[in-house]
Amino acid sequence: MQMRRFRFDMQDGQMAGISFGDAARQVEVLFLHATGFNAITYQSLLQPLGTLAHCAALDLRGHGRSTLYAKPALMRSWNRFRDDVIQFLEKEAPRGAVLGGHSMGATVALLVAGRRPDLVKGLVLTDPVLLKPEYYRWFNLPLLGDLTPKTPLARQALRRRRDFDSPGEAAEFLRGRGAFKTWRNPFLDDYVIDGVLRQDNGAFALACTPEWEAAVFSAHRYLPWSALAKLRRRRMPIVVLQAEKGSTSRPDTDARFHAVRPDSAVTHVPGTTHFIPMERPYVVRDALRLLYEATIDGAESLDYVGAVRRTINDSIGVMD
Repeated sequence: MQMRRFRFDMQDGQMAGISFGDAARQVEVLFLHATGFNAITYQSLLQPLGTLAHCAALDLRGHGRSTLYAKPALMRSWNRFRDDVIQFLEKEAPRGAVLGGHSMGATVALLVAGRRPDLVKGLVLTDPVLLKPEYYRWFNLPLLGDLTPKTPLARQALRRRRDFDSPGEAAEFLRGRGAFKTWRNPFLDDYVIDGVLRQDNGAFALACTPEWEAAVFSAHRYLPWSALAKLRRRRMPIVVLQAEKGSTSRPDTDARFHAVRPDSAVTHVPGTTHFIPMERPYVVRDALRLLYEATIDGAESLDYVGAVRRTINDSIGVMD
């Protein structure tokens, strides 16, 4: 299935993306990346879905090849990403799509569903960033939220090497380091395709600048738990895939989701870190496929909770 690139015009620039499948149909599955990454990072995970659905992924503001205005000093909330995605869905998926995401992208998917549930047919949230409710309340206090010190992840982002001789040199530099230690092929090589871009001076640099990444890591003026609460009366299948080690979702995520949506499928993926898509891509892909099938057959006719758990149990070890 051949990958296509596209650009989506917005008021302050263009949002870039990739897609697979029949472009004559509206987007039926949309995937959102983690902080610092880009759409093409996940192309090997998403490509097989193109035989089933029109599947797309976006470069969110300040990432990849998107040219949307991204000034770190003005970044306060992931709601900016939410509103960008809503604008895209209104035009490219007006009848709704299965929305998936990883880390920040998963949280943004939840925020989109809370604001515009009519545009979301199902959610696959892969290790979303979900903190204590008190943490978000603090960030949303007038003035105080603007005085929040940079998080440890933000300080780490500011120390990243930004300049490289080529994307290939960047891949060799990053291979086996830090967050990339557990990644399967070809995720790192795919990441640098749009993660390290040629600049006007001919040099190569990170597409998501360390300053923007740091700003995103510290911009928590949004309310994901409130977004979840708004889905209480919506018939919307939800799958949450949590990392076994070092998850960015709270330990009580299972209880909180089931309190709102008792039919949610919330489970830890054995042997994984926060980078589930890069370690167990087939688990994420199968969850997206199952929820897309649920949108066709009707959620009531598909035991997606049992299906997701059986898929995980059957798949673990297949690619080890």
